[in-house]
Amino acid sequence: MTSKAGDRRETVSRPILIRGAKQLLTLRGAKGVRRGLALQELGIIADGAVLIRDGIIDQVGPTRRVENLAASRSALEFDATGRVVMPGFVDSHTHLISGPPWLDEYERRIEGGNPVAARRGLRASVQAIRSVSGARLELIAKDAIQTMLRHGTTTLEAKSGYGYDLTGEFKLLRALAALAGQPADIVPTFLASFAIPFEFGEDPERYVSRVISELLPKLQRRKLCRFVEVACENPGPVLNEARRLLEAARDKGFALKVQADQFRPTGGVGLAVELGARSAAHLEHIDDTGIAALGQSETIATLVPGSAFHLGLDRYAPARRLIEAGAAVALATGMNPDSSPTSSMQMVLSLACARMRMMPAEAITAATINAAYALGCGSSAGSLEVGKWADLIVLNVSDYREIPYQFGVNHAHFVIKRGRLVYREAAVSAPPG
Repeated sequence: MTSKAGDRRETVSRPILIRGAKQLLTLRGAKGVRRGLALQELGIIADGAVLIRDGIIDQVGPTRRVENLAASRSALEFDATGRVVMPGFVDSHTHLISGPPWLDEYERRIEGGNPVAARRGLRASVQAIRSVSGARLELIAKDAIQTMLRHGTTTLEAKSGYGYDLTGEFKLLRALAALAGQPADIVPTFLASFAIPFEFGEDPERYVSRVISELLPKLQRRKLCRFVEVACENPGPVLNEARRLLEAARDKGFALKVQADQFRPTGGVGLAVELGARSAAHLEHIDDTGIAALGQSETIATLVPGSAFHLGLDRYAPARRLIEAGAAVALATGMNPDSSPTSSMQMVLSLACARMRMMPAEAITAATINAAYALGCGSSAGSLEVGKWADLIVLNVSDYREIPYQFGVNHAHFVIKRGRLVYREAAVSAPPG
């Protein structure tokens, strides 16, 4: 059968009952992206249960009511007694395939080198991706997805960007397309970063012209991405080229995303709002005008605190000011070997609370339902509601506030994706003898 939540066909012969959750975080309630005080509304059910049939959430409510339903009597039971159950994380900003670790750059930063100017790792990443087969890229991505699933991420965005030239970018996006059917849902994005062509001697105007005339039509025909994103790293003429590329992508039916104001104000936020981009990411150096614009727009502010943390920067995105201005806020890992080599959304919650002063409930909302809307899948993911895909995590905590409080810890006890168990925490083996 085809489920209510989407087009993927699933056959699950036996219902699943998750019962006894001390706190069941449903995130149910207001439709659409959450703002302001709504960011703190987790829809908690004490001693809660979830009934899953055919990969879809069939019932959500108190354990006593749900377990007494006729369908629950034949269900495979998962005991969540004393634990928190919540929607799977949605990581809305990742560079899933991005080359080897930048270890030399990492040591150089520790020794006091410029955290922004280090670019040797970029060449190594581009060359590594260009030198391996598409099949090898798929295997690399699958390994990364498994790590993300173990930490509770069940839906993620995956960008290109490290392919450098049009051939490399197409190769990356084909590898991402081949990952359809993986345990996690993957939303592909073509990322046009002007730093990469400039680094390799190609001027932005020529690069944009080639993308518009050669690459976008090919991506459209083969349906290799849902979003086109531009990294607006410099103001002035480069911003004009970013506008040209985004307008061309919009005309071809792609949804838009923008990276802006990571290291300096660029005007990229204003461009994102003007063109109706789904999200504007990073924003560490966003100014008052940009904050006000996001607060009055449908563009979601996607914050990536792992980047500032790893680069050793003092400045994080102003999450509190964005929330107070009425902006919709999402959180993401920004996973990449340069500035944020992490796949743990749990660690991102810790950074959001400790360094950006988000409340734990706000951070959870930003990492689930708001992030789902940032990827255009808020109707099927990001909350535990009847008719949505059964994507959820059972965590080894009794209060949701412990998730960010205990930083650097993987709390996932088990993870369910579309009604299927995809990760179970293993016991520690006793020593022999």
